[in-house]
Amino acid sequence: MKLLIKFAINQILLMGENEVITILGIESSCDDTSAAIIRDGKILSNIVAGQKVHEAYGGVVPELASRAHQQNIIPVVDQAIKQAGISKNEISAVAFTRGPGLLGSLLVGTSFAKGFALASQIPLIEVNHLAGHVLALFIRENGVEFHPPKFPFLCLLVSGGNSQIILVNDYLRMEVIGQTIDDAAGEAFDKCAKVMGLPYPGGPHIDKLAKTGNPEKFEFAKPRVPGLDYSFSGLKTNFLYFLRDNLKLNPDFIDENKEDLSASLQKTIIDVLLSKLKRAAKETKIREIAVAGGVSANSGLRTTLQVTADKNRWKLYIPKFEFTMDNAAMIAITGYYKYLNKEFANQKVVPFSKTQI
Repeated sequence: MKLLIKFAINQILLMGENEVITILGIESSCDDTSAAIIRDGKILSNIVAGQKVHEAYGGVVPELASRAHQQNIIPVVDQAIKQAGISKNEISAVAFTRGPGLLGSLLVGTSFAKGFALASQIPLIEVNHLAGHVLALFIRENGVEFHPPKFPFLCLLVSGGNSQIILVNDYLRMEVIGQTIDDAAGEAFDKCAKVMGLPYPGGPHIDKLAKTGNPEKFEFAKPRVPGLDYSFSGLKTNFLYFLRDNLKLNPDFIDENKEDLSASLQKTIIDVLLSKLKRAAKETKIREIAVAGGVSANSGLRTTLQVTADKNRWKLYIPKFEFTMDNAAMIAITGYYKYLNKEFANQKVVPFSKTQI
């Protein structure tokens, strides 16, 4: 009898070890509605629906964003499941972005995730959007070599709303050791681009123009902030006043210097970001360095990071372009590791708008 009981227990444990874990991820923190399927850490699908309506306003309009999410959420999830080649019954849990982000947008994703989990009788997993950006480095793809960073590592997280240096000790143990005290790097790019008359979002346009500009042509303020924290509001103001003063002398100043202005601005932002990252690496004695977030798609930042990594003997990790922007794959992979750790949420969970990690 004891042998039979022992055999039964071993079989149950073996079944748990061989469990196929399929996570539906939902991302709706800003203006992109996204759904993804990850099975045992490998991506099966990642669908993103953007919102062109905001271009006319030069920035995201929260009310319009939440309405668009309501229209997009069902077809996006449906396409993610179909593209993954699975049925709804195979999903083990649903992970969703709880925050930070636009509250109205987050409410759409949160409400859908709750309903899906309740109807399917599967666990609900809340995900911090910023942690998702970091764990995008661990998304595996079929047929692609997988070389993730080793713990502990430093991650420079730069996006439209956040600029942070994060000490990553494990998949679910992260510590912010430096962050912006005002504007983020992505905000500086977009707001300065708007002043120059460039379309929204301005960051990619700055990056494109900078490739043919002289980064040494103009010099802009580099705010001095103690420790490992950042500040970009002073740079933004300095850039605005610089353009105002030069436009008084020459109304065509921006048109005649767009490339050089873009290159000089981009260099300044990158210099500020990397000065603190180098300091963090020196203080922690960590050479495993990663970058994540939407601004990590910037070609100038990537190039400068690689040069800096080679010079300082860092091992550098940069996620694929499609995983740097807001996407549900990063939410699903975070949900996968939380599922393994049995970190589930209940139906009373509510989204939050402010940054926390």
